[in-house]
Amino acid sequence: MNTNDIVSKLWGLCNILKDDGITYHQYVTELTLLIFLKMAKETGVDTRLPDGYRWDDLSSLDGIEQHHFYRKMLVELESADDKLVSAIYQGAHTNIREPKYLAQLIDDINKLEWYALDRDDLGDMYEGLLEKNANETKSGAGQYFTPRVLINSIVKLMKPQVGEVIQDPAAGTAGFLLSADSYIRKATSDYFDLEEAQISFQKNKAYIGMELVPDTHRLALMNTMLHDLEGDENGVIRLGNTLASEGQKLPKVDLMLSNPPFGTKKGGGLPSRDDFTYPTSNKQLAFLQHIYRGLKAGGRAAVVLPDNVLFEGNIGKQIRQDLMNKCNLHTILRLPIGIFYAQGVKTNVLFFERGKLDTNNTKETWVYDLRANMPKFGKRTPLTDKHFTEFEKAYESKKRIDEGVTGRFRCFSRKYISEHDDSLDISWMKDDSLENSIDLPTPDILATEAKEELSAAISELEELMTQLGIEVE
Repeated sequence: MNTNDIVSKLWGLCNILKDDGITYHQYVTELTLLIFLKMAKETGVDTRLPDGYRWDDLSSLDGIEQHHFYRKMLVELESADDKLVSAIYQGAHTNIREPKYLAQLIDDINKLEWYALDRDDLGDMYEGLLEKNANETKSGAGQYFTPRVLINSIVKLMKPQVGEVIQDPAAGTAGFLLSADSYIRKATSDYFDLEEAQISFQKNKAYIGMELVPDTHRLALMNTMLHDLEGDENGVIRLGNTLASEGQKLPKVDLMLSNPPFGTKKGGGLPSRDDFTYPTSNKQLAFLQHIYRGLKAGGRAAVVLPDNVLFEGNIGKQIRQDLMNKCNLHTILRLPIGIFYAQGVKTNVLFFERGKLDTNNTKETWVYDLRANMPKFGKRTPLTDKHFTEFEKAYESKKRIDEGVTGRFRCFSRKYISEHDDSLDISWMKDDSLENSIDLPTPDILATEAKEELSAAISELEELMTQLGIEVE
């Protein structure tokens, strides 16, 4: 049984929990709370958990007794001496009302072939669950999930290095930070080429994230733990609001990687931190200020932002001017439509580097249009690594070439941008793609969907047979 099989099996159990009123996002959280206990046992680190409140203690019980014990267990884990364990279970509670559903979930987790998985597999498995959760757009969970192929492409181009401090001020489930760590691990033979002090730095100090939503913060802590990152005593990802006073305490870093949340601040109010030169209720513009202000001299960033950041007037224009003064905004990637949970949203990736001085750093900006004449992306036409191949070649070319009005890559001088009201919403290609084109599934997508539906049907059948007293083999 490989990681994909385990992900499908665990996801299939969600159909059972739906009968107990559990949403997809709640289910992944419920699974997080339980799977930590199981993995602590499988990896031999359950000594970090309070004595008497470990996986075997829970799985040995049944019925009402097990359900009551589990509720008590969550309270005990929240007050554990181990700070990371305590952070993961901070404010934890279960939404499972029926003891039989808890028992079934524990029993099915026990039946999985954990012995066949190593630590990397466990991390991949958890990433798979988060991705499935994000694809359930009705749950709204997609706002916490940036497509992995996009993250990996960005990280590949930013080339994180050993010893650098890397931050994501809107960490979500920690996808950017984990991709950066994976890049460094591959470059160092999984840290084998590093000295002990360097390894300690990478695991405990190299990555810093902040996440506002408690349940998402919990998922992020679990995700980083499964990928063998510890962070400080409270984990890699801090719980807090980057646009409030907590954000002011985040250190300046070598590299910023982020996809800030879309929209405006609830209630239309301004961020509560007092160090922004340009106060705004637009969260992306506020995050953009945090990002370029939080870079060390020579520090670099790649940030995913919606189109309105590129053309919004007044404060938006002033922030863009400040960005281009303080940083060299050397590249903008116009992303295809339909790759995020909000299907119609238009997004971009801004690549920039903080200058040694705070004026006149942007001389020219290269724009790559990956939006015009692209397929209609969705569940059945997924974004893949191949879609970024040509952009990566153009980005990394020693001598960039302006491809003109018929090509995807063009260069615009700072003077040109200034003459166009400092708007960065630059397009030139005629888009002949059909907005209402049919999203036809590929054979592999059809096979995956069929397998998932079959797994869910089998789980439902097994549950029905159990309720009828029929032995399930």
